[in-house]
Amino acid sequence: MACPYFHPVEVRASDARAAMLPLGDFWVGTCHARADESCQPEEAAMRPLCNLGYARGQCQRFPVEDPGPDAVRFTIRREEGRSLHLYYVLERDHHPFSHGALEYSMEARRFTNAPTGGLLARQAEAYVASYLRRKG
Repeated sequence: MACPYFHPVEVRASDARAAMLPLGDFWVGTCHARADESCQPEEAAMRPLCNLGYARGQCQRFPVEDPGPDAVRFTIRREEGRSLHLYYVLERDHHPFSHGALEYSMEARRFTNAPTGGLLARQAEAYVASYLRRKG
């Protein structure tokens, strides 16, 4: 359940333990919790807050009054030919906030129905990249 404000940029660790992380690997990236600026979080915060989510009340950058979700979760529903069918759930306080289905064309290397919001789209791309890397 990655933080909804996390923009994954690069895989830092890809191993069996990292496969259990919400984005499928340990990613480094930038924080976009403040609309007017982005920053690179400290390494110590990257795994427990950015990669695992639920940073509300723990991360100084997470907007306290934010009425939105505090975690994002992805799963592969099925692989069908050259398409991956994913499902995402945005969560708040460990409860579903919103959800949706996504389809990724492996041939075109993009989503056929891109999720709304750039951060959600980028996290979905990171999840797919981790999945395809593990699959080999």
